[in-house]
Amino acid sequence: MNFSNKLINWYNSNKRDLPWRRTKDPYKIWVSEIILQQTRIEQGKKYYYKFLKKYPDITSLANTNNNELLKIWEGLGYYSRALNMLKTAQIVLEKYHAIFPSSYNELIDLPGIGDYTASAISSICNNEVQPVVDGNVLRFLSRLYKVDLVIDSAKTKKYFKNLGFQLIKDANPGDFNQAMMDFGSTVCKPRKSDCFDCIFSTDCKAYNTDSVMLYPIKKKKIKIKDRYLNYVVVITKDRKTRIKKRNDSGIWKNLYEFPLIETKTEISSDKIINKLDINFLKLSDIKKTKHKLSHQLLHITFFMFTVSDALDDFISIESLNKYPFPKPINNFISELV
Repeated sequence: MNFSNKLINWYNSNKRDLPWRRTKDPYKIWVSEIILQQTRIEQGKKYYYKFLKKYPDITSLANTNNNELLKIWEGLGYYSRALNMLKTAQIVLEKYHAIFPSSYNELIDLPGIGDYTASAISSICNNEVQPVVDGNVLRFLSRLYKVDLVIDSAKTKKYFKNLGFQLIKDANPGDFNQAMMDFGSTVCKPRKSDCFDCIFSTDCKAYNTDSVMLYPIKKKKIKIKDRYLNYVVVITKDRKTRIKKRNDSGIWKNLYEFPLIETKTEISSDKIINKLDINFLKLSDIKKTKHKLSHQLLHITFFMFTVSDALDDFISIESLNKYPFPKPINNFISELV
């Protein structure tokens, strides 16, 4: 039995019942694929249902605004994914008359859609022979064939793409791709691979040389950067506060936050007050938290001040839930409301 037949037989007996597998609608498949980037399946399912409830079709998504979309996305992180979805929706509405494309060549030109997503959608919805190459597939194939290439490079992904074209022959493309991803995530796992139950163990070059955990080969870890974010949270007696929108190109673009003072190291409340140079603020509390991103560790401190009168741009604390905030700030707000 060849590779693809063996894999598909396994998939037919072990495939997971996931909501996006009950449809061939390219819009819904696209929504699931974008949500599942950098997101666990169980968490992704919740957002998938919530997203489609608010945006059941491409037209409703194309007609939303950044704030509403980011509010739905709140907590998922990597917010540029959501903003690219809005750009794509608007292009599909205008260029494709609200009919979401399903061919690889059309999909690959849309914002936020790379080779992996275009391959997944086109294979599932259009039966195109386009093998997917994601982390699960890279790990599975690098162990099976003992590929001594660093996976974090475009050259290596091209190598595995070509390998995928050889393996996908004579198989239903959509089933093959979903089987590859399922096998990588449930059997050929990153840390606890189920080699004894693996149907490919006798053929696996890494297993037969007792080197499974050495693959895939990765670059040296990037050093984590420490950042110190100090938020000035001013609260009036009638429970109003001040927020602002992040417009820079760094993390959390287009989300909201309290006035920020970023420092190179941890800073005391006295130094914060000196930086503010405002006499009528009274420090009432300090709350600290940490938030880890892929290459950054954020040391976040909320300096809470009370003040008598509100300025013109203050809003009620109860209205904060209308705005999209980064997860650590949203967690802080949940204690205020």
